[in-house]
This record gives sequence, C-alpha cells and structure tokens, in this order.
Amino acid sequence: MALLDTRMRYIAASRRWCQSFHTRKLDVVGHSHYEIFPEITDAWKDVHRRALGGETLHCDGEIFVRVDGTAQWLAWEVAPWLTDSGAIGGIVIVSEDITARKLAEQEVCAQHALMRVTLDSIGDAVITTDENQNVGWLNPVASRLTGWELSAARGKPVQDVFHVVGRPTQTVLIARDGTEHGIQDSVAPIRDDSGTVLGTVLVFHDVTEQRRLVAEVSHRASHDALTGLVNRFEFESRLRQAFGSVREGNHAHALMFIDLDQFKLVNDSCGHSAGDRLLREVTTLFQGVIRARDTLGRLGGDEFGLLLENCTARQARRVADQLCEQLKSYRFVHEGQRFRIGASIGLVPLDKRWSSEAQIMQAADAACYAAKEAGRNRVHEWLETDTLVKSRPVERQWVTRLETALAANRFRLHAQRIEPCHGQSARLQLEILLRLIDIDGSIVAPNVFLPAAERFDMAAQIDRWVVHGVLDWMSVQDLDRIETVAVNLSGQSIGDRAFRRDMVSHVSRMPRPDKLCFEITETAAISHMEDSKEFITAMRRLGARVALDDFGTGVASFGSLKLLPVNMLKIDGQFVRDILHDRLDYTAVRCFHDIAAACDLQTVAKCVESEHVLTALRHIGVNFVQGNFVHRPEPLDLLVGPPPRRTVGTDFEPISAPGPTPAHH
Repeated sequence: MALLDTRMRYIAASRRWCQSFHTRKLDVVGHSHYEIFPEITDAWKDVHRRALGGETLHCDGEIFVRVDGTAQWLAWEVAPWLTDSGAIGGIVIVSEDITARKLAEQEVCAQHALMRVTLDSIGDAVITTDENQNVGWLNPVASRLTGWELSAARGKPVQDVFHVVGRPTQTVLIARDGTEHGIQDSVAPIRDDSGTVLGTVLVFHDVTEQRRLVAEVSHRASHDALTGLVNRFEFESRLRQAFGSVREGNHAHALMFIDLDQFKLVNDSCGHSAGDRLLREVTTLFQGVIRARDTLGRLGGDEFGLLLENCTARQARRVADQLCEQLKSYRFVHEGQRFRIGASIGLVPLDKRWSSEAQIMQAADAACYAAKEAGRNRVHEWLETDTLVKSRPVERQWVTRLETALAANRFRLHAQRIEPCHGQSARLQLEILLRLIDIDGSIVAPNVFLPAAERFDMAAQIDRWVVHGVLDWMSVQDLDRIETVAVNLSGQSIGDRAFRRDMVSHVSRMPRPDKLCFEITETAAISHMEDSKEFITAMRRLGARVALDDFGTGVASFGSLKLLPVNMLKIDGQFVRDILHDRLDYTAVRCFHDIAAACDLQTVAKCVESEHVLTALRHIGVNFVQGNFVHRPEPLDLLVGPPPRRTVGTDFEPISAPGPTPAHH
C-alpha cells in the first residue's frame, strides 16, 4: 500500500510495496510517483486524476517484472483519502499479488483452447449439454449436420437441435432444414470429481454413404445385375421360407420355372448385348402381369423362376397363361430384324405333398422341360403321374456318357497356378481343373456336363474319383517344390457322410496332408452348414487345408465365417473382373479382404485378367491371385510331370487314375 498527496508525492509506503517495485522506502517518501515510475501511462494518470476527484477505481491484471525476471500480476484499488476537515488530501493505492491466480487462469484457458481446437478438428460431431439437457456447445461438424449454428443452438433443449428418429441401429438425424442423415451416435454423462452429473456429451458421425454402400452390396449379392430381379440364391431362400409356411400351416403357394424359347437364336445372331436387352424387356413384360408381392427371379441364362404366395392352382394357371399370351404378342426388334419369343413354363403347386424344396425345384424344372418338349410356348402343370427322370432324356444321356467316360479314363486333370500378389512363390500352388475328352476327341468344359451330374446325384461319385486320383498323383511327386494342391468339392459331396468318411480315411494316410487343400463354395457351405463344419474340422485336424471358394456370392454368410474354420477365402471372380470400373466391386473386394484379415484368413482373388487389375488388388492387400493373366490352365502332367498310369474300372471306391473336378470349373 502507498499513500500519496494531491501532487502525487509519496507520504508513506509499506515494506511490501517497496519490495514489489524493487525500491527502498527512503527512496520513495517525499518523491513524485511519476519520477519514480517515468514509464507510467496516460491511462494510469487518468485513474489518479479520477481518484483525486472522489472516485474509487479497481484495476485487475497489471503485469510487472520481478528482480529475478519472473512475471508478477497485481490487482489495484485506487481511492481518495480525506483529511480531518473532510477535504481530499490525496490518494491511497492498494495492490494485491494475483500471480498464482493468473497463471492458473492461463493454464485453464490454454487447455480450453486446445480442447476447442481438437473438437473443432475431429471428424465426429460433438454436442454438449448442461444438467437440464440444454445445449451448451457444438462443434462445426455437429453444426453442419444439424443445421444449427452455435449462437442459435446454445440454451435450446437438446432434442430440438439433435432431432433423431428410427431404431438404435438405424438412427436418422433430421437437420433443421429437413435434410436426413444416417448416423451412429453415443451419449455419456459429464461428471465432476465428486460424481455429480453436470450435463451430457453427444458424439455422432454421418454413416449415410456407408449404409448406402452396404445396402447396395447386399442388394448386389441377392439380385441379378442385368435384370434387377432376385438371383437364384435369393430365390431359393424365399422358396424355403414359403415351403416352411406350407409345412407349418395351411398355406398354399405355386412355383413356376420359365425358360425362354428362341433366346439362343437372338444371342447367337445379334450378340450378347442384344440378348441382354431382350432379357430386360422380357423382365419388364413379366412384371406387368404378376402381383407386386410375387417373387420373380432370374435363375441363370434365360431361365426365370416365379413364386406366387397365397395363390391357388387355378389362379397360378391363369397367371402362367397370361405370361405365355404376353410373349405371343411380343416381338424383339434388333437392327430391323424381328424375333418371336416364347416361354416354356413348368407349374407346380406348393403344398404338403412335397418332402423338400429340392424336390419341388426338380419337379418344376421337369415340368418346364415337358412344356418345351410338347411344342414350346406353353404351360405344363405338374401331375402325380409325371416321371421326372424320364422328362429329361437329354441330361439322362449325359449321365450315361459320364459313366462311360469314367470307365474309359477320358477325363484329364489340368491345373492353374495361384501366385502371391507380391512377387513369386518358390513353390507351386495349384488348383486342379477338369477337362473331358469326348468320343470325337473334342474337349468338353465341366459346365456342360456337370449340371447333369448334380441333377442325377453323380457329383459325389465324381468328386471321390478326382480326390483319389489327385492323392495318387501326389504320392509320386517331389512335394518339397509344391506348396498346395487345391481340389474342389460339390455340395453333394459335403452332404454325403460316406464321402466324408472316405476322405478322412485317405487323408489320414497321407505323408504330407498339409499339401492338400479342399475348396468348398460359399453357397455349398451355407447350404450344408453342419456337414461343412464337421468336414472342415476333420480336415484341419488331420493337417489338410480348406478354402471357402466363390466368396461374396452370399453376403448373408459373413457371420458364418465364425463357424467355418477355413484357412483361406477365394473371392468370386464377378467382383474382380470390373474392379477398375465399378466402385462397388472395388469396395466389395476390399470389404471381403478386410473380413478375411479380421478372421486371420488369407485371400485369393480369382479371374485376374490384366496387370491393372493385379495392381489394384495389390493396393487392397489381397494375398494371392489366380487367373489367365497369371497363368493359363494347362495339363497337369505338362506343368509338374506326368501322373502314374493306372487302369480305371467301374468301382470308384479304390484309389484310381486322375479324375475330374467339380462344376464351377
């Protein structure tokens, strides 16, 4: 404290005052304040004049420097003092050292600024509220998503600013202007050191695009890309649900198989693009006849399936006739050419007479074939007297040809190399492929004859023959230069208990079972889940490897990966081919690889046809690649040496010569 007269000369000064300003009392008393502090500002002089005029003034936060060089903050009070006569005799100045408080305030301000910058910089939206759930603050991201500026939102009830609807897993934020954003959000209380709730903090981020992509991937997995109809996998799933409702209640439905007549003529004479347009136009025509709730699916090629739920046999027949009539009047026009297109339709009632959906599908297919055989562009209703096998004489001929080919050893094993995405492998990693040498010496691809093998339950027999042949071949190879040899198995084989026992018996006798890898398609694994788990577990226990093939064709099976202890995922080629031009395909492949990585599985991308595709897959991080750009399939004996020569009989239980592989190759 210091006491000054009206001419601003010191009358008295406390010891602490003198210490604060690095001076002695005898150097102060009697001297002018302005002489001692010549640097004093005009603002301070004005304070002194106002105090001499009778005002009491306060000043907080003045900074001085101590002798040791550290900063010192002082708070001031300047007031007049009165003489005994009541006149103003001068001013009294009282100062308080507030350095500690100022330093604490600076630290709090710095922390607050850092927090503000951090929250303003993060990608998530943040809203804080007080204990009454009124908005206290929101960052720029929250302001953008909600449409509320901080100045307008502060003090508003949080539900007015953060307006959400929907289920917890599908929350939608409705912005101030009505715009909707899909969000993921979380909320947590703000507590002080004693645990008292001071408010809440809301953190959320926009997942609109993510949800759109997931929905699109899911749609692509269950729908045909060309026509937009459900694909075979989804159609069969809905058929299973409908069949379940028949067995559990009194529902009656109807199933149709529709095969277009003359489609091959259009495809061959006008090209595939014209054939694709024809399929889209026919799809639109069919959709104009059926109900919105009916399920129309493209089962493959020019084959369609139609599921009419809660529909009597008479109503279904009327719909089938309408479809035929529509096609009778329809003409496909391409570059001046006009084509008449018909449809052969097999109609089957969906009631309690059936034991399984597979039996229903077979009956509908047979009825469709009967319609085609009867003259095309007509409907054939399934009858109890229909003989299903006899209705397919052409495929039955294939069964005889396959049995003959097995006996005459007219199958050949080919192989295609699988290479690391980065660099080259020192050892061969192969997938066994199948070729059939027909009677005239021509090579027949498996997609031509294996549908008949599947239809007439020959797939497991063929798979057994293939595996035995591969094991026989591996027994005479130098396995040190081979990493793995992959063999495909059909769903029928996986569901065949005798086949599984046979595989366990032979693999258990192998000297190097780790060199063998079984490939099971994702669809087959899902369709035979329990059998697949049993088989995969048994093979892994013996040391063999298992890959899940054509991954991506059934996105609904993602959760099933937890139940299938495979070593590797092979990404379906339909997602790989257009990875450079289709953003969704690129996203799907990256998603599949991330899922595999999360499950500690390696990935193989199939159908790699160019260096650019390979580069994109390297960027994603895929482990291995397979396709004609990497290696074109060639006979196995040319790739790694000839197999042992053996005589093949009609009994396929013993180990025999190399045989065929499943249908998807």
